[in-house]
Amino acid sequence: MQRVDVVYSLITNEAKTKVLMVKNKDNERWTLPGGAVEKNETLEMAAVREAQEETGLDIKVFGVVAVNELFMEEKQEHVVFFTFRAEIINGHEEIIRPDEILEIGWINLEQADELMPYYQGGLSAVVKKNIEVDYFYEGNV
Repeated sequence: MQRVDVVYSLITNEAKTKVLMVKNKDNERWTLPGGAVEKNETLEMAAVREAQEETGLDIKVFGVVAVNELFMEEKQEHVVFFTFRAEIINGHEEIIRPDEILEIGWINLEQADELMPYYQGGLSAVVKKNIEVDYFYEGNV
């Protein structure tokens, strides 16, 4: 199986009652902004790039709030999902890639739990824990 790393950015409103999500065109599913890490790209770089490409927003990422993995037998892929806590630092919501993204929305936590049931206790539990693991890029050797 081929290893594929995917990053997501968990961005909440100030009250932490809603999360920013995107509706993907290929499967019409709502997810957090994110996608596959490209060659020669750090996890953090990928999270920032994907959020900008999918929402038009510039973000700052903090630590990792969840790591999930999945074996996709049909595609012969071992996918590891890294979810970062993030905040908006600039820009305005805009669908820059209409070939990939159908909609951008602030989704209440209860609905987000249903749309992305991949987190133990749901996205709402991740938001409420308010815990993150430090992420450091150690450079090239």
